[in-house]
Amino acid sequence: MTFDILEYSDEELEKLTTIQMQLLRTAQKSKNELTHNLEKNLEMFKMQIMGNGTSNMDLYELKRRELQAEYDYRVDILKEQLIYSMGLNEPVPDADSDQEKVGYIVDYSLSYTDRYNIVRAYYLSIENPVERMNLYSNDEVAKRYLANYYATLYNVLSMYSQ
Repeated sequence: MTFDILEYSDEELEKLTTIQMQLLRTAQKSKNELTHNLEKNLEMFKMQIMGNGTSNMDLYELKRRELQAEYDYRVDILKEQLIYSMGLNEPVPDADSDQEKVGYIVDYSLSYTDRYNIVRAYYLSIENPVERMNLYSNDEVAKRYLANYYATLYNVLSMYSQ
């Protein structure tokens, strides 16, 4: 994913915590959706005025400025929220989030490989192998979050427990 909501060098991106990276990915995804909607709305408006047999570029330019102003406003809000949240280094809680129930990041926008790596790192940080396997076996969030990867991680964790 290309990050352009905030300017970061590759070195700065590598230094971000997992939570900060999650916040950045979520904000970038929202910005990408706003950009897509802006382009789609402008194209639809252009087709409308062209379809009426008129080529009124002044009308198009007015609409473009209006939509661009709304886009800029929403992106600025995203940036402010992102900067604030990254400064806290805490995930933004969702009302329906499983985040509070577990000790790892739950972000369904991540790939299954990324989810697997996050959950694996969390459980491998638990020193006691019996406790680790008991917690993982009873982790209903991980079952939903990892889907088919749940059994694979179970096997990996059980190998570390031997």
